[in-house]
Amino acid sequence: MQNCNYSRTATGVLTRDGELELRQGCAGGVGVSKENGASKPEAAVPNQKHGQKKMLVFLDVACLIVASLPFFACEFGAVLPYQRGFFCNDPSISYPYLESESISDGVLIAGGIAITVISILLGEFYRVRFLKVESRAFVSNLYVSTLYKEIGSFLFGCTVGQSLTNMAKLSTGRLRPNFLSVCKPDYASLNCSAGLYITEIHCQGNVSLIKEARKSFYSGHASFAMYTMLYLVFYLQARFTWRGARLLRPLVQFLLLMLALYTGLTRISDYRHHPSDVLVGYLQGALVAYWVAFHISCMFKTKTPAMSDPSDSLDSPVSSNLHSKC
Repeated sequence: MQNCNYSRTATGVLTRDGELELRQGCAGGVGVSKENGASKPEAAVPNQKHGQKKMLVFLDVACLIVASLPFFACEFGAVLPYQRGFFCNDPSISYPYLESESISDGVLIAGGIAITVISILLGEFYRVRFLKVESRAFVSNLYVSTLYKEIGSFLFGCTVGQSLTNMAKLSTGRLRPNFLSVCKPDYASLNCSAGLYITEIHCQGNVSLIKEARKSFYSGHASFAMYTMLYLVFYLQARFTWRGARLLRPLVQFLLLMLALYTGLTRISDYRHHPSDVLVGYLQGALVAYWVAFHISCMFKTKTPAMSDPSDSLDSPVSSNLHSKC
């Protein structure tokens, strides 16, 4: 057994030097404990924390997958939309069906994600290369660490927003403005008269188009476009710090918001959504963008001095102290 003579006061209380000796293991052997004459290095502790942080990365991926499940369940037809009826001679659902769309689903998703991700790639590269940002990440590549946090937060917001949108579409079952043109009901069997509400609808049109025609509220195009563009507006506000041109950043932000607004307005002119559908889509996309940018992403986190050992914090899977080195 190790013999330790700690410095004490006359009353037997450890002095400040005695406490220091106690923490250092009496003989200055920091990180070494002796039991029965055998020394046990504490090198396994950092490795254990490294493994815990890796587990948090897998947890982040699992959260991303879970958040996207409602979206994919709706997209693959696992849940059918609510079967809502309509009033006879309702002009709001009597618009023609247009084969082509001003902005298709593919263009919306590819464009929204590509514009934002490419901007984040360039912005984080500039920060790492020229601004010398710091991070206590367990990955050696600082660029990968920053991209993990920024792009991961952005994609999480994408899945949350679209899952909320699809849930609303299926649970409300609001009819699109072109519903009657797509449904092609047999009016002779309906015995339709002005003001009569029809619950049993016998459609003769394309089944898949009819199912889509029951997903009007609220606009997925408007919510996704607003989320991606507004998130990029927030990102530019936090990261675009060049003050050579005072109006350059506001101009880019204005163009991004205008693109999002235009996307939603095309859904009205294409007779895919009612104006209220687009308005609520804008609101939902903006709220999700604000939530992710200010409460999940690191872009607006301020640096505060760490109050404890940085290696003891597991706030982020790639950063040991989220608030001091985000």
